[in-house]
Amino acid sequence: MYKLVAIDLDGTLLNSYGEVSEKNKIAIEKATQKGVKVILASGRPVMSVKNLANELKTKSYIICGNGAITYDMQKQNIIYNRFLEKSKLLQIIKICEENSIYYNVYTEDTILTKSLNYNILFYHQENAKKPDDKKTNIIIVENIYKYVEENDKNYLKITICDNDKIIFDSIIKKLRLIKDVDVLDVAHMSRKMIKDGTDDIEINYYYTEITNKNVDKWQAIEDLINRLQIHRSEVIAIGDNINDKQMVQNAGLGVMMGNSAPYIKEIADIVVADNDNDGVAEVINKYINENIYHE
Repeated sequence: MYKLVAIDLDGTLLNSYGEVSEKNKIAIEKATQKGVKVILASGRPVMSVKNLANELKTKSYIICGNGAITYDMQKQNIIYNRFLEKSKLLQIIKICEENSIYYNVYTEDTILTKSLNYNILFYHQENAKKPDDKKTNIIIVENIYKYVEENDKNYLKITICDNDKIIFDSIIKKLRLIKDVDVLDVAHMSRKMIKDGTDDIEINYYYTEITNKNVDKWQAIEDLINRLQIHRSEVIAIGDNINDKQMVQNAGLGVMMGNSAPYIKEIADIVVADNDNDGVAEVINKYINENIYHE
């Protein structure tokens, strides 16, 4: 029987507006009551993921920064980390500044940005619906290079965005020359929805994420299941994007969402409904709540 479910957030558990549907909440609650560990595994910083875990009452562990951190919700501490070296981060920021490309830096509890755009605009809009103690902490910093240089924080990753593919691809080539970091290879545009009054506005952009070498969600999951003495065959991993590739490929049951790009769906054992039609609830109900066993 499956004992652990790792679920990505954006594009997977969260719908296009950044919300968790009632069906998904109920499915997760039932699985938790059966003793299954439901782990949120996201690229977001700790506080943002922690707030969602509290909302869902999945108070065991969370994985943040695409696997840079595993956080113990009960003991309120980090049990696993692979932070991005400050010297590497400064090198990446310098390239972004020299090429006038948009970027933001993730610490364990904060996102640093120069302006509200692309993915940060989505998080900012999401914050508008939340009380202060549940908002994703976004800090606008005029000189991020100087801030990082002067502050000894735990840096998880840097995200780089642009809506022009030619400009974006040229920056990626330069970033790949930096040693001992991983540059996420995303071949499709990210699409998110925000509300402006009664209007829906779509945000489209190309993006990549850069972490320390050998950081991914599966590495963090593997460390966690070793601690919990759970076999990889007893793990379900649910995602929608290329940063979910390793966990979906290595889990006992690898699941991709219906909204995933075609080349990403090929990675999965099964494909479920999209994030606006309760794909997470579909797989949890079928393989856990309805007691479907596996070989």
